[in-house]
Amino acid sequence: MKLKALIVDDEYPARQELRFALNEFNNVEIVGEATNAQEAMALIKALDYQVLFLDISMPGMSGLDLGAAIQELPRRPYIIFVTAYDEYAVKAFDVNAVDYLLKPIEVARLKRAVERVWKLIQESASVSAEAATGAESEAAASNGGQSAHSQIRIDRIPAERQGKTVLVAESDIFYAFTEQDYVYLKVFAEKLLTRFTLKELENRLNPAIFFRTHRCYLVNLQKVKEIVPFFNGTYNLVVEDKENSEVPVSRAQAKKLRKILGF
Repeated sequence: MKLKALIVDDEYPARQELRFALNEFNNVEIVGEATNAQEAMALIKALDYQVLFLDISMPGMSGLDLGAAIQELPRRPYIIFVTAYDEYAVKAFDVNAVDYLLKPIEVARLKRAVERVWKLIQESASVSAEAATGAESEAAASNGGQSAHSQIRIDRIPAERQGKTVLVAESDIFYAFTEQDYVYLKVFAEKLLTRFTLKELENRLNPAIFFRTHRCYLVNLQKVKEIVPFFNGTYNLVVEDKENSEVPVSRAQAKKLRKILGF
């Protein structure tokens, strides 16, 4: 497995220098470059990047502003700032930056930053695996009970809110999504953690209403208010939650969606 990386810097030589350095890492794959924050945000919403190498001083929206905006997204790549200025380090960590590298880039420091991202990903995967194991154990234990329980189906999904388990009605779910190995339900004004996988939710939720738009998203089509063409045959679905969130539709699923909606 390789880290899918996006480089964001308005200066071409800086992007080339970083790309050259990262090409020496067998565990990093550069799958995109952007020259400004607006381009970067569009790419981040469309693709599942795991790490973002981000300059701070750019025309228009700064790297710090982009970092803050990313924190509001359902999928957030880890951020490594790469900049010529050392005075923004404190602010950088306010937007959950993993590391802060100064230009010119030192390969040893770059390696430590990449290793730090890998460690965070592995820790997150470990937590998810423990949660899945616990859920499987509970399911196995419950199978020893009355078989009639397996016939019961309710249109509510258990989720966590401030340490309590709440039952979320299907009709209140705008979409479900994965974020750093966790699965969340997005309701009108908040996201709630659930222990189901996205595939399990797909099997559990009403297939006449919920559609798998992307490997990381399952959307309630009754909550969609706009369909926005993106690029290469993909779309973004704007839902009617508090933030008017955008849900990506992969190219593979776009044809199915058009057939379902008749456009």
